[in-house]
Amino acid sequence: MKLIADTHCHTVASTHAYSTILENVAAAKEKGLKYIAVTDHTGVMPGAPGCWYFQNLMVVPREIDGVKILKGIESNVLGPSGRIDIPEFNERGGLDWVIASIHEIAWSGAKTLENCTKAWLNVAKNPVVNVIGHSGLVNFKYDYEQVIPIFKENHKLIEINASSFVIRRGCYDNCKKIAEICKKCEAPVIVNSDCHFAADVGRFDPAIKLLEEINFPENLIINSNIDSFESYLKNYTGFFK
Repeated sequence: MKLIADTHCHTVASTHAYSTILENVAAAKEKGLKYIAVTDHTGVMPGAPGCWYFQNLMVVPREIDGVKILKGIESNVLGPSGRIDIPEFNERGGLDWVIASIHEIAWSGAKTLENCTKAWLNVAKNPVVNVIGHSGLVNFKYDYEQVIPIFKENHKLIEINASSFVIRRGCYDNCKKIAEICKKCEAPVIVNSDCHFAADVGRFDPAIKLLEEINFPENLIINSNIDSFESYLKNYTGFFK
């Protein structure tokens, strides 16, 4: 399976990542990707850049060497309220692409199934969010059967995160279950690398392997072809405006 975009990529601005935007773009071009997203951490994540960094992404060109660049962010889901720590200036106008993820260091509240389900249901209502990031976490299980159809109704893309199979130990069964429910209810997913070094841009193999194991329909993988991906951008982001 050949994917055309990697929409979860970190740069040196996230101080636990090690490549620049230009290095990530060069890696994307080498691997034949048409799109890449800059999605550095925000808010309470240690080492995250300040609001001014995201606001000044306007200086980054829309396209470099044939690779189109989405200017984005990986925000933290802060607790059961579903509030995310996104810079106030955004409100859909400042950024092209918003990932909402749970990170243990940013979570406030008990890690119960009820709380995690409530959090994701509230995130689903947020019109700014595009992607539900690496939600197969072992310590943050939610009611997949209840929530995934709500993600679909609200046009959220459910991420199958290739890095999860390497750095988030024990999440395989959860990720597989999420993918199976997405298949059953025809909820679109997006496959991302979550790279923190340029060599990992477009490295999707573990995620693609899981999807192939369950015969996941390619037409539900939003970054499997340029038409479906750009249709999502036109309908649910301001990228082409």
